[in-house]
Amino acid sequence: MTDSLDLGEPPQPAKAQAYRVLARKYRPQTFSELIGQDAMVTTLANAIKRGRLAHAFLLTGVRGVGKTSTARLIAKALNCIGPDGEGGPTIDPCGVCEPCRAIAEGRHIDVIEMDAASHTGVDDVREIIDASRYSAVSARYKIYIIDEVHMLSKNAFNALLKTLEEPPEHVKFLFATTEVNKVPVTVLSRCQRFDLRRISTDKLGAHFAWVAEQEGVEAEPEALALIARAAEGSARDGLSILDQAIAHAGMEGGGVSAEAVRQMLGLSDRGAMRELMGLVLAADAPGALAALRRQYDYGVDPQAVLRALLETVHGITLVKLGTPPDPAQPAEERHGYEEWGSKLSFPALHRLWQLLLKGHDEVARASLPIEAAEMALLRVIHASSLPDPGELARRMEKGEGPLAPTAASTPAAASASGAEPSAAAEEEPPAPPADFDGVIALLDGDGQIALSEKLKISARVVAYEPPDIVLSSAKPLPADLVADLTAGLLRATGQRWKVTTNDAPGAPSVREAEAKQKADELDWVKATPVVKAALDAFPEAEVTAWETNRRSEA
Repeated sequence: MTDSLDLGEPPQPAKAQAYRVLARKYRPQTFSELIGQDAMVTTLANAIKRGRLAHAFLLTGVRGVGKTSTARLIAKALNCIGPDGEGGPTIDPCGVCEPCRAIAEGRHIDVIEMDAASHTGVDDVREIIDASRYSAVSARYKIYIIDEVHMLSKNAFNALLKTLEEPPEHVKFLFATTEVNKVPVTVLSRCQRFDLRRISTDKLGAHFAWVAEQEGVEAEPEALALIARAAEGSARDGLSILDQAIAHAGMEGGGVSAEAVRQMLGLSDRGAMRELMGLVLAADAPGALAALRRQYDYGVDPQAVLRALLETVHGITLVKLGTPPDPAQPAEERHGYEEWGSKLSFPALHRLWQLLLKGHDEVARASLPIEAAEMALLRVIHASSLPDPGELARRMEKGEGPLAPTAASTPAAASASGAEPSAAAEEEPPAPPADFDGVIALLDGDGQIALSEKLKISARVVAYEPPDIVLSSAKPLPADLVADLTAGLLRATGQRWKVTTNDAPGAPSVREAEAKQKADELDWVKATPVVKAALDAFPEAEVTAWETNRRSEA
C-alpha cells in the first residue's frame, strides 16, 4: 500500500484590502505635508525649540482644513523619541518610533481622543479630570484631543476650567472646533489659539494634482481647478470630490475631465454663463430667458446660475481693478472679462451685483425657483434700461435737463460704459416765474400737485432771486422738501435751480398767509356795527361764514 501524498493546505484567495478613501489615505503625517498653514507651523516650531510649550492649544477653522490632523501632529511632535529612542520634542517627528506609529494608528494609550459632540456632559469631563492626575504610561506627555469642543455643555466647561488653568506638568490639552464663538471666553483665555486658514485654490489644485499622480489617474488641470473651487478651502472636501470624480472616470473609461466634473457637481458651463451674461448686458430678454431655460433643462440648479453670474460680475470687477490673472482661469474667460471691464463702469458693476444678489436670495427661498430666476434676470435687464444715477447727478450739477432713455442707453453695457449719452435736442427753457407764487403755479401746471401743496403748507421764502431760492428753516421743513423742489424745478423749467435754507423767519407760507387773511376779515366782520350788536345781544353766538366785498390789506 503506497503512502498517500500530503498536498498541504489548499491555496486560499488573497483577502481583499479594504479601500481607504483619499481623505484618509492622504492625511498629513508630518508638518511639511500640512498645506496652507505655514504661520502656525512656524510658531509651533519656535515654541518647541525654545521649550515654551503651552499646556492647552485651541485649533479653529472651517471643516477640512486640518484641525484634527494638526492635533495629532502636535501629539507626535511632543512625544517623538526618534529612531534611536533618545530624541526629544521636535517639529519633525520621525514617524518610525513607537510613539509616532502608535499615535498615527490611533492606538497610543496616552493620547486620548474624544468627540465632544457625543460626550457633552459634565460626567465625561470629570473622567478626563480624574485620569489627568495620573502620569503618562509610556509617553512623555498625556495628551487629550477633544474634537468639536464647542459642543460641551456649560457645566462641562465649568468643570474643566480649573484643570485647564493649572494642569499637571505631564498633561497637554488640544481642542478643535469649527465654531470658536461658542467656546466660553474663560476657556479661550486659557489656551494658545491657532486659526487655521482656508487653503487657497491654487494650493488645493496643486495638491490634488499630486494625489492624482500618486493614484495613477490622469486629470485635466481645469477639472482639478473646478474641484478646488468647489472645495471652498477644505482639503477634505476636495479629496472627497476627487475620489468621486476618479470613480466616475473609471466608469467612463478615461481620465478626470472638466466636463465630467462639471456634470457631477451640477455646475453650469462657464462658456454658457458668459453667453448668458452677454445677453443680459445687451438687454436681450428673450435670448436670456432661453439660455436660462437651456441650463435648467441640462439639470443646472437656477440658484447655481445666479451664483455663476455673481462670480462673473466679481471677476469682471477684479479685472477692471487690474488684479493679477488667476492661473486656473481660461484665457477666453479672461479676455471676455477684460472686454466687459473696459465697457462697464464701477457703479454699473455694483448695481449688477446688488440686483443679482437679491435675485439669488429670492431663488433660494422661492417655491418656484426657475420662475424666480427668470423674474430676477428680467429685473436686471429692465434696470439696465434706466438712466445711470451717476449720470443724472452729473447732468443736474451742470444744469442740464433730465436724461431721456435712448437707444444707446438701453443696454447695460452702453448705459454704464461711462461715455456721455446722446441727448435729444432741448427746447429753449421758459422764463423763470416772477415770484414764488409763480413757482407754485408752474409746478401745478406741470402736474406736480403733491409738491406744490407741500410748498403751500411749509415753504417760507427768505429770498427769491431766480435761479436761487432761500427758504426759512426757523420752523422744521419736511426732510426731502429742498431736494424735491430742486428736482421739480429742473423738470418743469429744464434749468438747474439752487435751493438753500436759512434760519431767518422768512415770509409766511401760502397757507399761513391765507389763514392770516381770513382771520383779519373775521375781525373786520365782527367789528361792523350790525354784527357787533348781534354778538353783544347773543354772547354765545359765533360767526362761521360771511360774504364781503372788502379786500384785506394782508
